[in-house]
Amino acid sequence: MKWVDVNEIAIELSEKYPETDPLSVLFTDLKRWVEALDGFEDDTDRCGEKVLEAIQMAWLDEVD
Repeated sequence: MKWVDVNEIAIELSEKYPETDPLSVLFTDLKRWVEALDGFEDDTDRCGEKVLEAIQMAWLDEVD
């Protein structure tokens, strides 16, 4: 996975953290959680606030 794989990342996060409200997660924590996912292999510098926001919104859609 790479940062552009927003939907795949969201699915992985919803499975790994099923009781977590995506809107309650700080972007610093979200970035760390994504980087720790199995299969995630991308440069940490390629991630910005817009990418994290997109992941958060996709994760929220997964929860709903």
